[in-house]
Amino acid sequence: MVESGQGRDPGDYGLLSPVWAGTRVAELTSDVAFLQAMLDVELGWVRVQGHAGLLEAALVEPMAHAFTAGAYDAASVAARAQHGGNPLIPLLGDVRAALAGSAPEGVAAVHRGATSQDIVDSALMLMSRRAVAVIGADLRTAGQALAALADDHRGTLMAARTLTQHSLPSTFGLKAAQWLAAVGEAGERLDAAAAALPLQWGGAAGTMAALTGLAQQQAADDGGPLAWASLLAETLGLAEPVAPWHTNRLPVTGLAHALADVVAAAGKVANDVLLLGRPEIAEVSEPPAAGRGVSSAMPQKRNPVLSVLIRSAALAAPGHLVQLQAAAGAAVDERPDGSWQAEWQALRQLLRLAGGAAAKLAELVSGLQVHPEALAANLRLSGEPLLSERIMNTVAPLLDGGSPGAGRQRVQALVSASLAGGPDLVAAVRDAVPQDLLSDQDLAMLVDPAGYLGQNDALIDRIIDRYGQGERA
Repeated sequence: MVESGQGRDPGDYGLLSPVWAGTRVAELTSDVAFLQAMLDVELGWVRVQGHAGLLEAALVEPMAHAFTAGAYDAASVAARAQHGGNPLIPLLGDVRAALAGSAPEGVAAVHRGATSQDIVDSALMLMSRRAVAVIGADLRTAGQALAALADDHRGTLMAARTLTQHSLPSTFGLKAAQWLAAVGEAGERLDAAAAALPLQWGGAAGTMAALTGLAQQQAADDGGPLAWASLLAETLGLAEPVAPWHTNRLPVTGLAHALADVVAAAGKVANDVLLLGRPEIAEVSEPPAAGRGVSSAMPQKRNPVLSVLIRSAALAAPGHLVQLQAAAGAAVDERPDGSWQAEWQALRQLLRLAGGAAAKLAELVSGLQVHPEALAANLRLSGEPLLSERIMNTVAPLLDGGSPGAGRQRVQALVSASLAGGPDLVAAVRDAVPQDLLSDQDLAMLVDPAGYLGQNDALIDRIIDRYGQGERA
């Protein structure tokens, strides 16, 4: 498998994109990193040619020095790319010039039988595979931390909120487990997309015509172009495609959707933390870190920066996904005229946003501070009406008086009166229901939030077992 070191990319710092600036994925998707990915594909093809007898095997290693990104000026390559519409064309000129003085016999093998789209698409897939490996590792770290939170707080009561309002009793453990379910599922989708990232190898029009000509000249029985493509895919660590996919852009959109799912799952966690961390709610706090979250004007503030940046990624990612989907839908002929070029930056931005969001999510949930006393205090704000569903289901049949449905109306009236400042709901129920139908002990149990958690423990266990990476607190 061809791998390479990555250099720092001057001028590509992410100054206006703090969610991904300075991350490992930012480094792996820099201009220099992509330059290296293109060179890795070209060198991989040289190695395959040496293996297949298309090139003297002894020439391969002396040529390798010309396929290192540090040997070239990325800014110059970028500036010259406008003349041919892609960065590979000027890069090939530089590579051939570098080889002309050191290994001239190998110059003809560079890019032989390939086309620019073969290299650019394959390099994008190679760069993506490297970045996704880092994203996946961060998601697994986040998953383990969320599994621990879910297990630790399976009995920590809180009010569930629907449409911004208190609805029923729940636990913070179940909330964390639901976060885990989304993050885990997004990670699985990303893993599947990464495993399917294919080599692109079809020649000028996707017919492999030039490669077939090479095979005919060689007259060897080694499987020809399809076997060479298979070996190149293996060399690069990419999936072997069924056929060239010049204008079938589903490999790109499939990856893009998986990346967008990662950002959406992280965004849900961040949104909840931003809400629950407001001072008037104060149920959770971000992990403290020296200097993080400070305000330039208000010394007392500690802003929830991790969640803010994750949320910024969640807001930005859909636009890039739409761009890639639109480009795929606009693809024409055997090489798209503009829609192909429109994919490159959008895909890189999605990789970076997902990389930044996953890294910050792992840090956020690994150190998230949960405040059970605030959860309990906020739960008490709704009082017994929070158990209205349970009271309705249990008490209404006792008050029907032979008229089905009448009990529900009576209970609704008791709840409405209590919410309007009338009698305490428990006292009102006590007055309405005879002791022989509902004892004081049963009534007390009826309004105990801990007794109306449904399948809380079972759901938490199922989610941890499925997505928790086997890690229990």
